[in-house]
Amino acid sequence: MTPTHDDVAGVHTLGRWPADRARLHPERVAVVDRGVELTYGELARRANLLASALLRAGYRGGDRVATLVGNSADHVVTFFACARAGLVLVPLSWRLTPVELADQLLRSDPAVLLVEEETRTLARTALARTGARVPTAYLGEDGVERTVPAPWHGAGEPAPSRPGGPVADDDPLLMVFTSGSSARPKAAVLTHASCYWTNLSLSRTLELDESDVVLSVMPQFHVGGWNVQPLLAWWTGATVVLERSFDPGRVLRLVAEHGVTTMMGVPTHYARLADHPRFADADFGSLRGAVVGGAPMPAPLLRIYHSRGVALTQGYGLTEAGPNVLCVPPREAMDRVGWAGVPYPHVDVRLADAVTGEVLEGPATGELMVRGPGMFAGYFRDEDATRAIWRDGWLATGDVATRDASGYLRIVDRLRNIFISGGENVAPAEVEAVLQTHPAVEDAVVVGVPDERWGERGVALVVRRPGVVTDETELVEHCRDRLASFKVPSAVHLVHELPYLSVGKVAREHALRAALAAEGLEVR
Repeated sequence: MTPTHDDVAGVHTLGRWPADRARLHPERVAVVDRGVELTYGELARRANLLASALLRAGYRGGDRVATLVGNSADHVVTFFACARAGLVLVPLSWRLTPVELADQLLRSDPAVLLVEEETRTLARTALARTGARVPTAYLGEDGVERTVPAPWHGAGEPAPSRPGGPVADDDPLLMVFTSGSSARPKAAVLTHASCYWTNLSLSRTLELDESDVVLSVMPQFHVGGWNVQPLLAWWTGATVVLERSFDPGRVLRLVAEHGVTTMMGVPTHYARLADHPRFADADFGSLRGAVVGGAPMPAPLLRIYHSRGVALTQGYGLTEAGPNVLCVPPREAMDRVGWAGVPYPHVDVRLADAVTGEVLEGPATGELMVRGPGMFAGYFRDEDATRAIWRDGWLATGDVATRDASGYLRIVDRLRNIFISGGENVAPAEVEAVLQTHPAVEDAVVVGVPDERWGERGVALVVRRPGVVTDETELVEHCRDRLASFKVPSAVHLVHELPYLSVGKVAREHALRAALAAEGLEVR
C-alpha cells in the first residue's frame, strides 16, 4: 500500500513536504550524512517506500515508532515516512542508561523500535529489563525502508491492513520526552499542525530559502533537532548537513567545506568553538547567522561572534511549546544581552502572578504563560500532568520572567527548579530520587551551580544515614550507573541536615547557597 495525497488529507501535514520539494527540484540535496548526499527526489521516494512497508506490515495510524539512532539520513527518512503513514515518531535518547531507557520504552509503548549498530547493546539491555515484546529493526547499509519487522498485536488479534483513515492536521506526529519538575520525564506529543505552525513562525524570523545550508548538531531526540531549522530547511528546499555529535574542529571544517549559512547550538557549543585553536583562522564567509538556545549567551562570547560577522539569534522555548516562544533578533542582540526576547509570530505570551494567577500588565515580573497553534497536544497517557500545565487555554511554562516597557522579556527564575547543563535540561527531583535509592542516603537535594563550560552543573547535598558508611565518590558512581552523564552530579557534599521550610519542603535557595559555598563559588 502506497500512501497518496488522499491518505494525507490535512493541508498542514508534514508528509507532503519531501514530495512537494521533489516535484520542484528533485536533484537538489536535502541531506548530507557523513559525506553521503540524499536528494529531495531520493528522500521522497525512500520515505514513501518506508511508509508503504510499514502499512503493508500491519502498523496502524497512531502507532508509535521508537528510534534509538543518531542524527542520520535514515532517521530523516523515518520521520517523513511516519508523517506519510499517520504514525508517531518517538526519538529516544542514546545518552540514557538502560534503566532510564527501559522506563521510557514501557511508557511510550512503541509498536516497533529502530536501532543502529552503535545502540544495539543499549537497546537489548533496556528491552530485557522491560520484559515487553517489541519488534526491533536493526538498521544496516540497505536503508531503513528494507528492515521493517511485522508488528506484534497479541494472540488472536488480526493485523490491520491500513491505518484508521487519512492523516489529519491534528494527528500526533512527534513524541519527545522532556524533563519536568517531576522525577520522571514526560512524553510531550506534537501534532502535524503544531509542527507546521512552529515552523511557519520560525520562517518569519530565520527566513531560510533553498540556497541555504543548515548545519544540524542538536540531537534528534530533542525537539530542537527537528523544529529549530532542520524541518524548516526541508520545507523550503534547503540542504541540511547532519552531525552525530559536537566536535568543534569538525564543525569548523564542515562550515568551510559545505558553505554552511546557518546553524543552531547551545552556548556551550559556541564557547567550545571559540576556544578551538583554529577558530581565529576559520572561514566563516558563508555563515551569515546562527541560533542560540538552551540558555542565554554570555556577552563576551556574543561579542566574539559578532566581531566575526556572525549574527546570532538568541531564543527561548520549551518542548511543550514546539519549542519556539521568544527570540532576540540579531540586530538587537548586543543591546539585549541576557534577554530572552519577544514572541515569535503566531505566539502570544502573558505574565501572571505565580500565586493568585492574576494577569499582569505592562512592566512586571511573573510566571510566563504561552499560547498559540504550535503548542503541544498533551503528555502521552498522563491526563493529570496535561491538565496541570494548561490554565484557561494558556500553557504555564513554570518560568518566571520580567517584562520591560518595550515588551522584551528576560527569564529570571524557574518555578520548577530545572537547571540546564550543556543545553540539557536536568530535573533535580529525578537525580534526588536516584540518590535516595542508595542505602547510605537518608535525604538529598540537588541544585545547579554556575559553570564556565557547561553553563550550569549539578551539585548534591546529602544527609547520610546514621551508622552507614559512604563517601562522595561512591555516591557519584551510584548516580553514574543509573543516570545519563549530564544528569550525574559533578560533586556530592555530605551535610548534617538539609534546610527545610515550615511546610516541609526543602528550602532550595538556602540549599543553593550552601552548595555554592561548598564549591568555593560566589554566594548569590
